[in-house]
Amino acid sequence: MQSYKKFLLAAAATLVFSANAMAAEKLKMGIEAAYPPFNNKDASGQVVGFDKDIGDALCAKMKVECDVVTSDWDGIIPALNAKKFDFLISSLSITDERKQAVDFTDRYYSNKLQFIAPKNVDFKTDKASLKGKVIGTQRATLAGTWLEDNYGSDIDIKLYDTQENAYLDLTSGRVDAILADKYVNYDWLKTDAGKNYEFKGDPVVESDEVGIAVRKGDPLREKLNAALKEIIADGTYKKINDKYFPFSIY
Repeated sequence: MQSYKKFLLAAAATLVFSANAMAAEKLKMGIEAAYPPFNNKDASGQVVGFDKDIGDALCAKMKVECDVVTSDWDGIIPALNAKKFDFLISSLSITDERKQAVDFTDRYYSNKLQFIAPKNVDFKTDKASLKGKVIGTQRATLAGTWLEDNYGSDIDIKLYDTQENAYLDLTSGRVDAILADKYVNYDWLKTDAGKNYEFKGDPVVESDEVGIAVRKGDPLREKLNAALKEIIADGTYKKINDKYFPFSIY
């Protein structure tokens, strides 16, 4: 009987320790913080945006404390694999190439790629019309890959470290147009800087799915997927969506 009591006490202590360990668990979410409205910094330097809000909601469902770690876009996947953060929620398109380096959750939003150019320009997006044009896009993105695969040497592709720098060159006339995520362009076109520009042609990619990346084989993937299902079911996702867009991007 005495040994049985000791066993029960030991088991209870283990459960308390495990519960405390779970309560004390902290995760780090990786974000570029230069891609509004999905992720950027406010006037006080705090990371804000759709990605951050979704990440916070997922952490709340998983009952873990999460901190943000920012990273330059070019090195964001290597930073994840170097364990600088635990998951990457930064508008990352799910591609076969990236799947070789990381595992992805289910999509947390859907994206399209579409050109923008000055309103007063008759800008056609077919290959023949774009021949010789200078097109800007962010480096290491689906848009950059699509331009290289589909237009190759027929156009002059200018790659940028951030989307904001691409917009700066568009407004200064250094590029004829930009190809980027439709919803990032949508947000920029509403600004003073973007008021003289517009979408051109139809989206060139209609079915881009965006996911959260974790290291290969990490069981955190399934926890994130379960939390994602919860925030969609209970309306949390819709509240965040509606904060940024007057239409669903899921």
